[in-house]
Amino acid sequence: KDLHLPVAVPEVPSSPRHEFPADWSIKTRLLFTSSQPFTWAEHLKAQEEAQGFAQHCRATETNLPQSVQEPKLSTELRCAFQQSLVYWLHPSLPWLQLFPRIGADRKIAGKASPWSQDEALQQVLMSDWSVSFTSLYNLLKAKLCPYFYVCTYQFTVLFRAAGLVGSDVITAVISPTTRGLREAMRNEGIEFSLPLVEECRTRKQKNSEVNLETEVANSLEVGNSMEDGEEPALSDDDDDESFSWLKEMGVQDKVKKPDAISIKLRKEKHEVQMDHKPESLALVKGTNTFTLLNFLINCKSLVAAAGPQTGLPPTLLSPVAFRGGTMQTLKARSINAKARVHLAYEDMFSLEIVGPVMPHSLHSLTMLLKSAQRGAFSAVLYTHEPTAVFNTGLDNASPALNKETIRKDLPTCGLHPKTLDQLSQCPTLGKSSIRFLEMNDYAYTWKS
Repeated sequence: KDLHLPVAVPEVPSSPRHEFPADWSIKTRLLFTSSQPFTWAEHLKAQEEAQGFAQHCRATETNLPQSVQEPKLSTELRCAFQQSLVYWLHPSLPWLQLFPRIGADRKIAGKASPWSQDEALQQVLMSDWSVSFTSLYNLLKAKLCPYFYVCTYQFTVLFRAAGLVGSDVITAVISPTTRGLREAMRNEGIEFSLPLVEECRTRKQKNSEVNLETEVANSLEVGNSMEDGEEPALSDDDDDESFSWLKEMGVQDKVKKPDAISIKLRKEKHEVQMDHKPESLALVKGTNTFTLLNFLINCKSLVAAAGPQTGLPPTLLSPVAFRGGTMQTLKARSINAKARVHLAYEDMFSLEIVGPVMPHSLHSLTMLLKSAQRGAFSAVLYTHEPTAVFNTGLDNASPALNKETIRKDLPTCGLHPKTLDQLSQCPTLGKSSIRFLEMNDYAYTWKS
């Protein structure tokens, strides 16, 4: 599926707010449009580019006025723009596009990969990768890195520091997962929950009057639907209850009840049905995230054993520098066009940002555009779909985590205080992500 195709925009926007909710999905492309030109984002001088890099590395906080009078002449704005485009990547192989990794075989096929047939070289790459991964986790634990992504060819993991998303401990979310991966995690002693499945279980308990036939119909829908969050696993109690009505009719002895093996097979079938789907999202919290780190470093299936991605370590994406990380910048270009409005053509200006756009970059860019475009712009956001489910709310998250405590604990994590405020809020988008964002008169509306 081409992730760059236009997305259908829902009809109902949100009510205007001064801030939009945090979106933890990774965007592959942003397209901003405005009636004001984006000339300030073009042809940065060498000095401005260098200053932007320095500001990023020193986590310099830039606070622009509500409206920049001459954006093109504002060195402060242009340096801050360069600063907001920076991200960190490992491994860095310039001839390969290392994000996205899920579904990337076609783009990587035919490119030089000298490690694919060389086990010694694969071991060197994995050893180097393990050092970088551990470095990122240590930064996260010390609250010097707010979050980072591990992008494998089959699934993505998002690690978030304590204090973000309403959690007072480190959290990691993994999606999509399979029964095999979940079993391997359990065998390693990693405690995890399946928030979407548990949310469904709660819904079922509240709706206990649903009859057996409806439940069966719903469970069949689960097998065919990506979006249905019905609980896929059945307990033994469920099976006993399913046959209680036979006793009431007095025919329980005439109907053969499934044996333990049949019940187990039925359970396994239901568990496998959610594999690779948003419902398979796994949440790991606290010290279990360190066990997860070790599990992933030693997990054989983390790296493809066949195909174009053979032997290629997962991609690490971070907002801040880490050991072995390479500084990269998102690609930006401005486009001028004419748009037809009420039988006349008006100037319409666009700014396109391409690359792995992480949550902090999206927020930083909107803060700059708010000042540069005088509080009026719109944006179409293209989501890397497997990561949209990262907006699922966490169980036991506290929306009341003290803002001052978070600012005190995470001041050196490299984020602007306003961005930190946004990312510390409990997720509200569920399994969806923001597709369209608009600002009018300094107030946001969005569609997901």
